[in-house]
Amino acid sequence: MRRMQGERFAFGPFVLDSGAGTLLRNDVPVAVGYRGLRLLAALVGRPGEILGKAELMDAAWPGTAVEEGNLTVQIAQLRKLLGPPADGGEWISTVPRVGYRFTGVIEQLGGAKRKPLPLPAKPSIAVLPFVNFSNDPEQDSFADGLTEDLITDLSRISGLFVIARNSTFAYKGKAMDVREIAEDLGVRYLLEGSARRAAGRVRINAQLVDAVSGEHLWAERFDRSLEDIFAVQDEVTAKIVEALLGRLRAPPPRNRPQNLEAYDLCVRARKLIDDSPQTAREAHLMLTRAVSLDPDYAEAYRWLAMNHWMGWVHWGEPIEPNRSVALELARKAVAIDPNDAGCHWVLANLLAYERSFAEADAEFAKAFELDPNEADAWATLSDIEVLAGRVEEGLEHIRKAFRLNPFPASWYYLTLGQGQYAARDYEAAVETLRRDETYRTSSRRFLAASLAQLGRLDEARAEVEMFLVGNPHFTTRHWVWTEPFRDAATLEHFVDGFRKAGLPE
Repeated sequence: MRRMQGERFAFGPFVLDSGAGTLLRNDVPVAVGYRGLRLLAALVGRPGEILGKAELMDAAWPGTAVEEGNLTVQIAQLRKLLGPPADGGEWISTVPRVGYRFTGVIEQLGGAKRKPLPLPAKPSIAVLPFVNFSNDPEQDSFADGLTEDLITDLSRISGLFVIARNSTFAYKGKAMDVREIAEDLGVRYLLEGSARRAAGRVRINAQLVDAVSGEHLWAERFDRSLEDIFAVQDEVTAKIVEALLGRLRAPPPRNRPQNLEAYDLCVRARKLIDDSPQTAREAHLMLTRAVSLDPDYAEAYRWLAMNHWMGWVHWGEPIEPNRSVALELARKAVAIDPNDAGCHWVLANLLAYERSFAEADAEFAKAFELDPNEADAWATLSDIEVLAGRVEEGLEHIRKAFRLNPFPASWYYLTLGQGQYAARDYEAAVETLRRDETYRTSSRRFLAASLAQLGRLDEARAEVEMFLVGNPHFTTRHWVWTEPFRDAATLEHFVDGFRKAGLPE
């Protein structure tokens, strides 16, 4: 979700800060979940208007098909949390068979606009999601895959600063001025375009814009056979590099899929991996199919490895065989394509969890040698460095990840909050971890520990109680056993916070 900068709303005793992802009652945080916050932001943002059920479900579960009952449950929980207004009635009214309406009086509060990010010293660029110009919405994944591949290709050019896909896809489907987007992301150049795929052919329009001057530096149209799609990607990358750096700098060749159905499956699957256990299972089926269709497609093995790792680390699935299968798949991905930074950092992360730290460090180094703009790799390394006791280095890495990915996946906040706790900056950790969204239940253990270290034990125990609802079998001993700690003092510091908060030992 793209953060809504500076949007704060007051109603009754509440203040909703949709940018920070917080709801306060008389300045005290209200424990409302990510979906609930999104629903409340949508309703409060248009007070008095009837919002249809489909629109609200899209606000809370963007790009995901969910049962209407999920919306009913979330609205009921919101009503319970808000309680009745002082004058009776309810904050959120039901419009039968249509949707819901926020009936309270809203005051929009001022909020400081997020400070513009300084431009990097090197040429900086963001690739905006290519528009699907075919009549088939199923071709969205093709346009998305084209965008993601161009981001990857440009990232591998050491002379460029390239924004990560998670941040650029925040603008998908939004009509915004290119200068505003560039200011949001802290870049000078934007690549935008469209794609149409039909009858075995592909038509791509692309243009490179200088957002400072508004000048179009380069634009071209490609009309080719579908089999030439990867050659077109290489050509677009080369033209952009030439326009920005004045000369061609070809990175090492990438492993390309031989089967376009496998490619489409991989593009669709990687959006599902870190959303929920249900979508992760869908991703598993898609990636398994992709591997069977194209046994030499490195990226499919890489994401399948990541999916197995997510299953055991985040979704509570058995450690074995997930851990050993993930490691085997990651090694295979690197063997197929040793020039892919993504394959190297996924393997590095898995090796760290195996306590093969020297090999893990070497794989991280190789990943950054191949792609210095790989934001997820910097964020992942931050986690590993903090647990090794190298806290300042870890914080530096996660800050670099946020700069490359200003609107990141929510696990970045968990990683930052963990680092701030390790640095004993508990106030900052609390602020960060209260912003966490999808991974809220996972981050609560660190939030509880931070609150406990501040002596706010009632709040800490409330967070522990909510954490254990989603993680009923959690024990500190098991968590310590699974996490790749390398430093005894750092380990003891985390255990101390967990103990003070009242997490099961």
